Order: sequence, then structure tokens, then C-alpha cells
Amino acid sequence: MTVRLCCLLWARPGAAEALAAYEDKVLALLGEHDGRLLQRARTDGDDGRPDEIQLIEFASQAGYDGFMADERRTALAGEREAAVARTDLYPVELVGQ
Repeated sequence: MTVRLCCLLWARPGAAEALAAYEDKVLALLGEHDGRLLQRARTDGDDGRPDEIQLIEFASQAGYDGFMADERRTALAGEREAAVARTDLYPVELVGQ
């Protein structure tokens, strides 16, 4: 079963570029787990808005689980902690296709 997620990310103060750099690294791993980035957008982060919004799709729950457990991703935990203040993740279904 396909897993589709909306990921909202807030940067720590002054760390929007670091958040983007971290995400560049981890999103590059998606394909190895039957995942793909459907859309990635950035905001100005003002007024409590997330700094980055992503729509991600995995071919299966196993692909998502593999991505989350990928040692290359987990090895970047310190970089993530320094850059990312908050992450909200929602399962979604695409409409209007």
C-alpha cells in the first residue's frame, strides 16, 4: 500500500539554510527506499508558518520504515537537531489527479 505524507518543518532561529541543507541530504535517500519527493516548497517562516513543506510518497510502509531506519539518515541526527525545531507529519491522500 502506498504511503503519502505531508511534512511540515520549522527551523530553529537563524537556521533555515541549515534545515534546507539537511533536507537536501536526507531527501536524496528516498529513491533507495522506493520513495519519491512529490513537491517541496519553502515559506518565509514568518508568523509561525513552517519553513518548508514536503509531499513525499513511498511505495509501501516497509519503504518508509527503511528510510526512517537508514543509518545514513540517523547519523545526521546532530545536524537535524541543530537545524530543525519542529516537524509535523501527516498521512495524506492526493486529490484532483
